[in-house]
Formats: sequence, structure tokens, C-alpha cells
Amino acid sequence: METLLISTGTRHTSLPDSYVRPEHDRPRPEDISPCKDVPIVDLGCGDRPRIVQEIAAACMHFGFFQVIGHGVPGEAVEGMLGVAASFFELPMEEKMKLYSDDPSRTTRLSTSFNVKKEAVHNWRDYLRLHCHPLEKYVPEWPNNPPSFKEVVSNYCKEVRRLGYKIEELISESLGLDKDTVKDVLGDAQGQHMAVNFYPPCPRPDLTYGLPGHTDPNALTVLLQDSRVPGLQVLKDGKWLAVRPIPGAFVINIGDQLQALSNGKYKSVWHRAVVNGDVSRISVASFLCPENNAMISPPKSLVEAGSGAVYRDFTYAEYYAKFWSRNLDQEHCLELFRNV
Repeated sequence: METLLISTGTRHTSLPDSYVRPEHDRPRPEDISPCKDVPIVDLGCGDRPRIVQEIAAACMHFGFFQVIGHGVPGEAVEGMLGVAASFFELPMEEKMKLYSDDPSRTTRLSTSFNVKKEAVHNWRDYLRLHCHPLEKYVPEWPNNPPSFKEVVSNYCKEVRRLGYKIEELISESLGLDKDTVKDVLGDAQGQHMAVNFYPPCPRPDLTYGLPGHTDPNALTVLLQDSRVPGLQVLKDGKWLAVRPIPGAFVINIGDQLQALSNGKYKSVWHRAVVNGDVSRISVASFLCPENNAMISPPKSLVEAGSGAVYRDFTYAEYYAKFWSRNLDQEHCLELFRNV
């Protein structure tokens, strides 16, 4: 089997041709502005109406926000980043025990996005883990580092609690009962994560860690490496750099919430750039509808507009369509739009 991982432990001195983006589709640092007015929501402020209002504004105008006062212990966050770094520092032969380019595998180490299909690769290795129910998936997880299963299990539980709390607030921000979003997504929502590793890149001006895309799930809870920025979001046709806030999580609205909100809330286009000097880690946790959950906006949201923007679909149908395409193609949700 060809070794496709780029986190070899040896610093790369040149960028292979297979990673070079077309000239019209490359990072242009001179065109990037800092996201100075990034929404920051303090979930611990004690003023629920204010929190709901701030989330509504963020979801409508940005499609993402950062949360502080979220209740996830600092030791859970630091532990997750620590075992992630330790995993990618393992010898190549140890990591390769988990390598697979089959997207249906529930635990796998891979690279780029979909190496079987894409014409240009992305400067990223990642460990993909399904996380719910934990008792089903933890036995598949890495045994190295020794603390991996315990630390990541604890982190997954904390993130799931946070995700459910945010779903309630989003539901209220749409003028719905607090449990409406959770009821649509299902009692046994899926949860998985991508532990992303972006090694130093010899030509960060020619490639991406991940190109512009939206997330196919309902909600993404992103833990950024506070040492070095990398996340950029698209707003009003311009890419904005999101400065990491130590201890904060970035919350992304995914495609399913855009459909469920009848297009009121936006699934944000975002991308990851790479650094020429230092590596970067991020941990993206995804909350997903049950496979058979029917994604359909509540009647009150349809009646308030000019009808349903998207046709009803199951999450399994959507996810299969998403993985059949390239990451940076047209928004997958457009394939489900009512005409």
C-alpha cells in the first residue's frame, strides 16, 4: 500500500504537484481580512434571552459564532489537544495500522478529503472517529497513546452536552419550542469527529489544508489550536480570517440546519489554510441527524416565508450525495432545492 500520509515526521522541502491548486484557486493572503466582528456568545452570562438573540443574529448573518462560558472543563480541552498531538507524533508504521481511504469506515486515518476521487489533494492528515454510542465505537479507537480512549471519550461526552445545549438555543432563536430541533434530528443523533493535522507546508501559497466547503451535518463544534490561525470563513463574498480565542469553541451551522430553518440560517462556507513554519491541529466534532430523520422545516417557518425552500430528504440520502462529490463543488444543498 502506498503511504499517502504527509505527516511523516520529516519536514517537507517541496510541494508535490498533486497538491498545487489551479492559479485561480489559491490562497491570496493579500485578499484576506481579519474577522474583527466575529460573534462571541457567552453561554455562561445567565441572560438566556440575550444569548438567544445573539445566536439568532450570528446564524442569520455569519453562519457561525464562537462560544465562551460553555462549561466544558479546560482539562478536557487540553487533554484532547494533547492526545491529538501525541497521536500524530507516533511512528509512521504505528499510524498506518489505522489507514483507510474508505469513507464508510467508522474509525480511520486518512489524508486530504477523498483521495480516490479528487484531482488535487489537500495538505491535511486526519483521524476520523465515530463517537456515538461510545460503547460501540471506542473499542475500534487507537490504543496509542495509552490515554487516548479515556481522554477522547470524556471530551466527546462534554461536546455532546454542549451541542445539545446549542441546539436548544438555536431552536428558541427560530421562535420554536426548545426541543424542536432535537426532535427533528432524532433522539439518537450521530456524532463523529475529525482530528485534523496540518504539517508545515513548503508552499502554503499554492495549496489548502481544506478548500472552501460547507459541512453536511447539522452542527459543528470546532476546537482550534490557539497557537496559529488557519480557519477562514466566507462573508459577503470575502474570506475572513478567524482568530482563535483560547478556550473558545467555534460553532458552525451545517447544511441540515440551513434546510431545517427553511434557509433562514446559513451553512457557512469555510476553509483551512496552512502554515509554512509550524504545524496546526484542530478537532471538529459533528452532530448529525439520525440516518432516517426526515429533514423538513417546521410549518411555522414555511408559512412565514414563500413556501419550503428545499424538498424533504433523509440525512442518509443527503450524506450519500455529499460523499459522491468533490468537497469544493457547488453547495450540495442546492441539489435539494425546490424549483
